[in-house]
Amino acid sequence: MLTFFSFLLALSILIVFHEMGHYWVARLCGVKVLRFSLGFGKPLYVKQFQPGGTEWVVAAFPLGGYVKMLGEQDDQVNPADLPFAFNRQSVWKRICIVAAGPMANFILAIFIYWGLFVYGMPGQRPLLETPMAKTAAAVAGITHWDVIEQIDAEPVQTWEDVNWLLAKKLVDGGELNLAVRNVEGQLLQKRLLLTGLTGNDLDKDFLTKLGLHPAKTVPARLGRILPGSPAEHAGLQVGDLVIAVNSKPVFDWNNFTESVRAKPEKTVVLDVQRQGSTHAIAVIPKRELDNGKAIGRIGVAPAVLVKAQYPLGQAFVRSALKCWDTSIFSLKILGRMITGDVSWRNLSGPVTIAQVTGEAASIGWLPYLMIIAAVSVSLGVMNLLPLPILDGGHLMYYMVEILKGSPVSVQAMEIGQRIGIALLVLLMSLALYNDIVRLLGQ
Repeated sequence: MLTFFSFLLALSILIVFHEMGHYWVARLCGVKVLRFSLGFGKPLYVKQFQPGGTEWVVAAFPLGGYVKMLGEQDDQVNPADLPFAFNRQSVWKRICIVAAGPMANFILAIFIYWGLFVYGMPGQRPLLETPMAKTAAAVAGITHWDVIEQIDAEPVQTWEDVNWLLAKKLVDGGELNLAVRNVEGQLLQKRLLLTGLTGNDLDKDFLTKLGLHPAKTVPARLGRILPGSPAEHAGLQVGDLVIAVNSKPVFDWNNFTESVRAKPEKTVVLDVQRQGSTHAIAVIPKRELDNGKAIGRIGVAPAVLVKAQYPLGQAFVRSALKCWDTSIFSLKILGRMITGDVSWRNLSGPVTIAQVTGEAASIGWLPYLMIIAAVSVSLGVMNLLPLPILDGGHLMYYMVEILKGSPVSVQAMEIGQRIGIALLVLLMSLALYNDIVRLLGQ
């Protein structure tokens, strides 16, 4: 039920924004809008706020929507209303009205990303496990607890950043440069070869194939110190690496916390590495009860989780660039599918989208909004494809009209419409087939 309702809500938001783009620009251009429909088929709800005004409709089949304008199709237009008919507008006005739908989806995605970047996106630092032998990461010299900080000079903060940038690079192939920081704090350059991967690996776990795995354990490096905690009073700092507790070596975060938990209200001496030197710092863990047992805590957290947060201006620029990058990436993938360089198995349909939306909603509202933004970009790109039944097809007709100086013939538009419907049905059938195969595979 969560998957169903979260998918329905996301779909409704995307459709309303898309059609509202058509609606508002049509109104600005002086075109009369007869109906605004969320969904297709039998109307379940109809509301008209004034006589002769727009009908607002919620229909039975929710996978889509439309804005019906005066003069479209074979409407009998009252002579007095001719100036308000869509087909009587200049070709430039018609281009603006048609393009406004996909543009609304891009604008929605930009504003969602903007809000998320300002609020701060939590994520897991790209902390690496020792790679499997003979993988690209092993050949590059990646070692245990290396942290990826840059990919081809582009900064990364989370595993999501790594996944996205590597997916973009994978489409182009070749090699890339990783800037990693090892556990001692040194920044090292590594060259990662992508020659063993192809575009067909995009629908698989290509990070694992490269040998890039999230670390199973984490180093005892302090990523956060709680205000007023024993750690703050003792002088511990973010970035300190604990190497010993009471002269006993520490191997990872769990080892460190176990040593501290065993000493409530007893002085422990932490040997920490800080900027290349070692310091001995005494701290008294605060006594707390855990399931009735006294334990010690000093108020620190590991350097595993990060929060990608930016000022308003920088966040807006990043959101616009993310929308642009996603659009270009989608077009590249589609082009590679057509040429056969990328498998059509990467194409997803409504079932997969619903599944991913439901999973995101079950985690929280931040991942849910991220999914809505990503699908909004995809919807905008798809609608700009030059298929006659889509917005991009109409824009293609208008471009031809500008070049030849007269509208495309009705016969040519009808033929194009049939071809567009056939191609769209084929595309949707393939996407649905992929959805079913994925479900059976799971």
